[in-house]
Amino acid sequence: MNGLVYDIHRFSLHDGPGIRTTIFLKGCPLDCLWCHNPEAKSFEPQLSFNSNLCTLCGNCEKSCPNNVHQIIDGKHIINFDLCRTSEECVENCPAGALSIIGYSESVEEIMETVNKDRKYFENSGGGLTISGGEPMAQFDFTFEILKRAKESGIHTAIETCGQSTEQRFMKVLPYVDLFLFDYKETDPENHKNYTGVSNKQILKNLELILENGASVILRCPLIPGFNDNEKHFRGIAGLQKKFPSIKLIEIMAYHNTGRDKAEKIGLVNPLKDLSSVSESEKKMWINSLTRLGCTNVTFG
Repeated sequence: MNGLVYDIHRFSLHDGPGIRTTIFLKGCPLDCLWCHNPEAKSFEPQLSFNSNLCTLCGNCEKSCPNNVHQIIDGKHIINFDLCRTSEECVENCPAGALSIIGYSESVEEIMETVNKDRKYFENSGGGLTISGGEPMAQFDFTFEILKRAKESGIHTAIETCGQSTEQRFMKVLPYVDLFLFDYKETDPENHKNYTGVSNKQILKNLELILENGASVILRCPLIPGFNDNEKHFRGIAGLQKKFPSIKLIEIMAYHNTGRDKAEKIGLVNPLKDLSSVSESEKKMWINSLTRLGCTNVTFG
């Protein structure tokens, strides 16, 4: 069985306990305004162009069978809609300015990579994390990896936006040691405006897995001017009060280090001019959450 992967991070320290191998899958059912991995949204491989590396040699224009590239008046113009990821342009780019994001990988190949790090897992209390995109959107592939890892004694974690069916969450539950569960917005209408979907099913799934004994870290991306407000803070505090088994509330403060990623794949970043969160803002957020009764809050 194969899935579409866009990156693998070995020796990761931020996707669960200990040293971890994190598998990033392509494709997500949400379209968050603040997405810092826009290359993970599509369920298809995508052309990526780094203009800083381009030497305007014209090799891509000559080799591409779909007329994606044009060198006009000293500028490299790309029609991303025409791209069929045939890779001729990538292979003929001497500067490495072009690449394809997303490649097929089998369960066996994933597990071979993961098993190379088994000693690091054992010594640090780490393991395997599947992230994305949204792992539940490539469900069969995700399920098989988690099952193989769990059966071989490897600690498993999954980072999820929660948008999937209840049946899928119940099926995967026995093979997941830790859910890194995103909670993006309390207000249902705002959630739909910011992410493209309502939070109704997401909250159902969160409640379902918690009531069935799941270990959950609640990951809360906070974006200045969008969800850093009293109503959402009360929503976070309310969830912790309702579900005291939540292990940790992890605030994911907005940063703009990936602001140019969207342009590289031919998309527009709607928050390109939004600055990263300052330390003073972070302190105010923590104070607000603490005042509302939140405990065990940290920054991811």
